Amino acid sequence: MGSPANQITNLVSLRRSLLYSAVRRLSSNAVPASSEFSSPPSFAPPADTTEKDDMIYLKRPNSSSSSHSVTRDEVSVTMPMTFMTGSVVGKRFYKEVTTRMADDGNGWTVMLDYRTLKTPSKRPLKLPNLALAKAIAAEWEYQQTDGIRPFTMPLMKLACTALERVPLTRAQIIQNLIDKFHQDLVFCRSPGDTDLTKGLREKQEEKIDPLIEWLQSEFHFKPKLHSSLFGGKQDEIFVNAVENVLKKTTDSELATIDAIASSAHSLVIALAIFRERLDIEEAMELIRLEEDLQVDKWGLVEGGHDVDIADLQASLPMH
Repeated sequence: MGSPANQITNLVSLRRSLLYSAVRRLSSNAVPASSEFSSPPSFAPPADTTEKDDMIYLKRPNSSSSSHSVTRDEVSVTMPMTFMTGSVVGKRFYKEVTTRMADDGNGWTVMLDYRTLKTPSKRPLKLPNLALAKAIAAEWEYQQTDGIRPFTMPLMKLACTALERVPLTRAQIIQNLIDKFHQDLVFCRSPGDTDLTKGLREKQEEKIDPLIEWLQSEFHFKPKLHSSLFGGKQDEIFVNAVENVLKKTTDSELATIDAIASSAHSLVIALAIFRERLDIEEAMELIRLEEDLQVDKWGLVEGGHDVDIADLQASLPMH
């Protein structure tokens, strides 16, 4: 299998040509949730079970049904709820991964052999465009025979989040992003040169100040910079303007922004990627600015820095 860093790096290489266009188009033709997706699974856990649901449910066609009358949604595979937590959820049970247009012609689906892929809540994973479907199919194709590893499938998890979690928790997601906005990575400046931070402030001014200028031009407020571990306090009108932008996003857009902000520790960087002010490589440089300075000075720690870099590359969903 190789080291964790090599596994994640291989996934990044596999997805590189697909992911940017997939997530940028994720919300362009968003498919709303519908009650038609509430079909029950073929196999359900015992009613009295108290154990965590970590089984993969396979739905097969009814033996009395004609093979010509069975739709793809009648033969499906449903991921367990533990899929969203990063656990290994079972061995690879399929041979071929393909993409097909949904039965109703509205959206795209991922097929594991002859089964339609479903979300943990047993809703068909209906995707708005072919690029995203192919990117998620690539994540499934990458899985090894000894186990399905959700941590190597960021787009699958992002799509499930956009379909299932964001519609129910939009207000909470936005509030969490706004609460952390005052401590945003790009607002923090090194207080001065020490043995550990020598040259850092100059790097911040060189690399981050252009982003601050862009932010000011976008929202017509000059952000307040600080050197405190506890962050500063941005102007309330400025914060409200950022909040209004978040409120106008679709569920897919908000899921993407939230995922990037979590990985970057910066809502500003997430918005800059979303508005195409930054590409992923530029964002990576800003996120790792301080740590890369330490690596240049003291060297890279194998099994530490390299894993961090690979994990960040894989977790930024627009790569």
